[in-house]
Amino acid sequence: MKALTKSRLETAALAAVGIAGAAAVLAGPAFAGADQTFNTALNSFTGFLEGSGGKIITVLSLAGGIVGLASGRFSLGQVAIPVGVGVGAGTGIPIVTSTVTATI
Repeated sequence: MKALTKSRLETAALAAVGIAGAAAVLAGPAFAGADQTFNTALNSFTGFLEGSGGKIITVLSLAGGIVGLASGRFSLGQVAIPVGVGVGAGTGIPIVTSTVTATI
């Protein structure tokens, strides 16, 4: 029984090494900034977060904090987390976008 299990593990390991080797040999080069494949998705997502989506997320986070305060769990985190979400949605998205799209 042990010999059969060892044989299966060796076969699986050999197959994984073979697949990784084939992927390394057959993979094409990737150039940073040269591909425009995800620009539409990036623009849609950042537009959503910077616009109404970010406001909705901030309001929902604030509502959750208020519910937490009303339930008797008084904590600074109940107020600080919604403020952090609002700041992150308002100013964090442009910072991350400019960092990602920066040319080195």
